[in-house]
Amino acid sequence: MKVFVFDAERCNGCHNCQVACKDEHVGNAWPPYAAPEPNTGQFWLRVLQREHGQIPMVKVEYTAWLCMHCERCVAAEACGSDAFARRDDGLVYIDPARCTGCMDCVPACPYEAVFANEEAGIAQKCTGCAHLVDEGRLPHCVDLCATGGLRFGDAEDFACELADAEVMRGELGTGPRVYYRNLPHLFLGGEVWDPQADEVIEGARVTLAAVGGVEAAQETDDFGDFKFERLDPGEYRLAIEAPGFKPVARDVVLEESTYLGDFPLERA
Repeated sequence: MKVFVFDAERCNGCHNCQVACKDEHVGNAWPPYAAPEPNTGQFWLRVLQREHGQIPMVKVEYTAWLCMHCERCVAAEACGSDAFARRDDGLVYIDPARCTGCMDCVPACPYEAVFANEEAGIAQKCTGCAHLVDEGRLPHCVDLCATGGLRFGDAEDFACELADAEVMRGELGTGPRVYYRNLPHLFLGGEVWDPQADEVIEGARVTLAAVGGVEAAQETDDFGDFKFERLDPGEYRLAIEAPGFKPVARDVVLEESTYLGDFPLERA
């Protein structure tokens, strides 16, 4: 079975994949997989950008979003004309010759990956560039990815990487075939300093413990900063210790990426 693998750590937000998708499908018909994509109004693959945190600690995150080629395609279940088809390699497409234009599949897709082409009277979506795969080539979005952030191939070839990968909205039970690695989730950061000397404190030990969960620790850097990444929402206990200073602790309810500001330590 074919899968897409997206690595957030490799993506620099260049949007090459998004442009490549348009380049391959706008004005081009690839029967039986797709009729031409409109120049505007649709992005079968789009790069989502999210900024989180607060100044001076802000992170920009990019995520490639396309049809998930789900094992259980909810949009296909809503189709009354059997226009959806699944290939033996797992790629899902809408046959434009069979689509009646009822558009029931458009709102049914939980990933918002199916689009209505009102002018042509059909629904459309990413095909995984099935016409290129038939020729032994890569989907155009993958081929033009400059950083290796988006890849495509047989699931068994990615077995080691898929072990710690995630899928979007896995709670739906749709079995997505697009896997995500190194998603940043949320972060929690701050700065530790000595107000008496008016200097930052390097090497302070900062411990973060999730309530009922695991504990992580790190030391402040040359700027007195600490930053815990890839956190899930929840309740945490933050503790800071440094030789010659009184320890401090704070309970934190994390709902979004948060910069806690500075922590002035009192001399022991």
